[in-house]
Amino acid sequence: MTGSRSTERRVLVAPMLRPGDRVRLVSPASFPSRELLAESAAVLEGWGLVAEVGAHALDQWGYLAGRDQDRLSDLDDAFRDPGVRAVIATRGGAGAYRIADEIDFAAVRADPKPMVGFSDITALHLALWRQCGLAGIHGFLAGSRSANATRRLLMSSESTTLHRDPRAMTVAAEVPGIAAGNLVGGNLGTLAHAVGVGLPSLAGTILFLEAERAIGLGHVDRQLTQLIRSGSLQGVRGVALGRFPGFEGYVDREWTLVDVFKDRLGSLGVPVLGGLDVGHGPDPLSLPLGPAAVLDTKSGTLTVEPAVR
Repeated sequence: MTGSRSTERRVLVAPMLRPGDRVRLVSPASFPSRELLAESAAVLEGWGLVAEVGAHALDQWGYLAGRDQDRLSDLDDAFRDPGVRAVIATRGGAGAYRIADEIDFAAVRADPKPMVGFSDITALHLALWRQCGLAGIHGFLAGSRSANATRRLLMSSESTTLHRDPRAMTVAAEVPGIAAGNLVGGNLGTLAHAVGVGLPSLAGTILFLEAERAIGLGHVDRQLTQLIRSGSLQGVRGVALGRFPGFEGYVDREWTLVDVFKDRLGSLGVPVLGGLDVGHGPDPLSLPLGPAAVLDTKSGTLTVEPAVR
C-alpha cells in the first residue's frame, strides 16, 4: 500500500444535517437561472431542510453572479450564521477563484459546515482545505441520482465507496496498486490554475481529477505538466479519475486522453484508478473531499470516510 494513515492531516468535519436545519444557497461563481435556483431549493426542502437564498445569488455582473465583494459577502454571511448548517453553491462557471483567498476562515474554523459544489467551486474547496482542513462535498443537486448522492453525504455519517465503471474510458489509464491518504482535488483546470496562487500541499493525498473537454488533448497535457513541473504532485499517493466528457472517441494524431494520462500520470509511480462516475455531465455521483480515503485498483474502488459526523 502507498502511504500511511499515521500521516494523514487532521480533518475539520461538520455535524451532519438533520430535518429542520437551515442551509444557504449562494453563487460564488457564475449565476444560475431562476429555474435552477428554484429546483435546488425544492430539492433541499424535500429533504426536510429549510432552504435560504443568499442576497446576491441571482445578481449578474458579466458572467459572474455579481461583484466580487457581493459574492464574498454571501459566502461569509453563510459561514458566520450559526443557524446555517451547510453552504451550497448554486452552480460553478467562473469567479470562485477571485474570492477564495478572502473567505472568513476564522468563522469557518469556529463553526464548521460543509461546502457543496464542484467545477469552479473547486477553488473554494482548495482554499478551505488549505486554511482549515475542512471536509467538503464535490456534488450537485440537479438530477435525482446526484441529489440522492449529495443527500446521503450531508445527512449520513457513513463512509462512501465508489466503484469503477468498467465501461468508462479512463479505466484503461489504470496503474495497479493500493493507496491511502486524504482525498483532495476536483476540477483539473482549477487545480492547475491554482499553482503558485494558493494550491495546498498535495503530499500525502489521493488526488481526484475530473474535467470536461474545452479544447483538446494538449490542454489537458499542459495542465498535468504544470502540476508535475511545479512540484505540486510530489508526495501524491494515488490518483482517482472521474468523468472527462467530450473526450470519448476524441483522437489527436493517434493519441487519446488515455495516452495522455498514461504518459503524464504514469510517471508518478503511484496507483491510478479510473472510471469513477463523478464530475461533469448528466446526473453524476457526489464525493467527499478531505476525509481519509483508500484507493484499490484490484477491487476497483475508492472508499472515503464521511464528510460529516
